[in-house]
Amino acid sequence: MAIYLVIFGAAVLPDGLPSGSLRRRVAGALAAARGHDDWLFLATGGVGQHGGAEAELIAELLVFAGVGRERILIEARARDTLQSARRCHALLVERGDAEILVCCSSSYHNPRCALLLRLLGYRVRVAVAASDRAHLGVGRWALAVLKECIALPYDAGLLLAHRWAGLGAARAA
Repeated sequence: MAIYLVIFGAAVLPDGLPSGSLRRRVAGALAAARGHDDWLFLATGGVGQHGGAEAELIAELLVFAGVGRERILIEARARDTLQSARRCHALLVERGDAEILVCCSSSYHNPRCALLLRLLGYRVRVAVAASDRAHLGVGRWALAVLKECIALPYDAGLLLAHRWAGLGAARAA
């Protein structure tokens, strides 16, 4: 059984470089993995407004930090947090070896990411994440927190509704 550090994507800058939030998410994952050479990384995030896929850039940052490519899985199609959770789940079900997932995102985003992964049936830990508040400024940070307050129950409701619909279809068959 394996432990996966799931790194959720964040913006890529117009010049193709990682945003500060993306760098801090990767740094949090690297800090959580320190001393655990057998843990695997799962980078998730598709193409946003700029640059290539967020997951590909995450993988580049991990390799630059010394992580071997064989320890990195990439999910590069998800366009939002719910899609990331669902696509990571599909990838992990296929592998069949996930014991624990370590959620690696921004401090304001980790609760939603962790809840979605738990609702998908995983044992989840949350990596310590540096706060983005000082980097975003109070206004942008407050908007990000407000977005999470709305998105967390919305995404959780969608995920549960999809699961219940799937269970109903399976019972009817």
